[in-house]
Amino acid sequence: MDVPSDHDILLALGEELAVGVWVARAPDGELIYGNAVLAEMLGAAPPDRCSPGWSERYGLATREGGRYPETRLPIARALHERRPVVIDDLAIRRRDGTRVDVRAVARPVGDPVTHVVTTLFDVGPAVAAERARVDLEQRLRRAQRLESVGALAAGIAHDFNNLMFGIKLITAELAASEPDLKRRAAMEQIDEITERSASLTRSLVAFTRRGEHRAAPIGVSDVVSAMSELLTRTLIDVELSFELEATDRGPVVVDQTQLEQILMSLVLDARGARRVVVRTGDVMMPASPEPKRFVALEVKDDGPGLVAGTPSGATSGGSDAPDLATVFAIAERHGGSVEVDAGLDGRGTTMRVLLPAVRRAPAARPRISVADLPKGTGLVLVIDDDRMVRKVVHSSLHSLGYTVIEAVSGSDAIEIYRERHAEIRAVVLDMVMQGMTGRATYLALRDIDPSVAVLLMSGHALNDQVQEILDLGVRAFVSKPYSIAALATVMAELTQRA
Repeated sequence: MDVPSDHDILLALGEELAVGVWVARAPDGELIYGNAVLAEMLGAAPPDRCSPGWSERYGLATREGGRYPETRLPIARALHERRPVVIDDLAIRRRDGTRVDVRAVARPVGDPVTHVVTTLFDVGPAVAAERARVDLEQRLRRAQRLESVGALAAGIAHDFNNLMFGIKLITAELAASEPDLKRRAAMEQIDEITERSASLTRSLVAFTRRGEHRAAPIGVSDVVSAMSELLTRTLIDVELSFELEATDRGPVVVDQTQLEQILMSLVLDARGARRVVVRTGDVMMPASPEPKRFVALEVKDDGPGLVAGTPSGATSGGSDAPDLATVFAIAERHGGSVEVDAGLDGRGTTMRVLLPAVRRAPAARPRISVADLPKGTGLVLVIDDDRMVRKVVHSSLHSLGYTVIEAVSGSDAIEIYRERHAEIRAVVLDMVMQGMTGRATYLALRDIDPSVAVLLMSGHALNDQVQEILDLGVRAFVSKPYSIAALATVMAELTQRA
């Protein structure tokens, strides 16, 4: 029986190691030994010697992808510095196109140096984890920046809503007593402008995703029309056109905030295009017992085309475009789907969102003449920390026949209500106030009088936070900026029930 020599044992041990081993003779890097793991890492047999150009032939590169200087490679540095060196930024691009990230430790042997022993460790998983960590941190920073922008936008939208609210109510009051028909028409035009401004504000708030989601009948074409100005200002140097062809304005049951989010995401995804077309239309889908009608929201661009083939990564506008996985999720949540058509020659993309159609979108409410508004009597307490809002609501209620007292805060309102609740017929309460919130204020008023009649107003549309307060017993709700007609109607109902 042959007894293995020490040399055989050492060779066998080298082959069992899970790291690459490279033993080279000084000074030209002549190969003495390389184990199987080394050959696997290199994707080929190790070079006989480290002659000029061997680094390029074996695809030795930096982690960023640049060619690694041969004078900075492990063997060269160990020979030059005559001490162990560690290299942590080395990558091997193998001939089959794969890549290995390695850590190399080179140790010179002898004095003078006769050999260099280099050990290569596959650190790919660690490098991938580090890249993922860095990417996660970058995403987190972007999310924090977007959250800050969203908070700023929401704050601006709140103040802007109050300004539009003041203009709207003051204009309505002036129009009510204006005998000149031309001036009254001009005032009605101002009212329409404030409505459009409020629509832009709601679109901005919706895109910051600060509201809760509630499905309701709505026209897809109506949403596109309301957001057209915002979209036009968002896409600079892009020819943006709209083709609203859906029957009955494209009636669907969907959360308006999420539908606006879909539209904004699809349009932003088309950045980089010269021309973008937003279209609504009808699509009949096979179903049993009869075909089912869907409303299509389509965004077509002539941009560079898709750069990824999955819903979560498909984008034609670049890496900064919103994640389209959200669009797919929203569509599926509402019983719809998303279709993606890539253009010819890799240019142009059509994103099509299909949502189940319903019978008809709610008709637009007819404009009510100020002279026909229901009047009322009695004492009303108005609670708002914004002086301008208090004044315009005070003035509007006064013009409708009510007597008004004001409270500048929740605590101020509680003191007033405790003393005069027997004569106060109704309370107009703002939901968002500094210090004591609308919710806390209502609960305190209810403790004084469980039957307190409260009209809640907020710059946000009906969402879960508003609904929570309504569920506590608040009688009515209006979203700012509301019209004097809406105020008159809801106050008449509120005081009749009080």
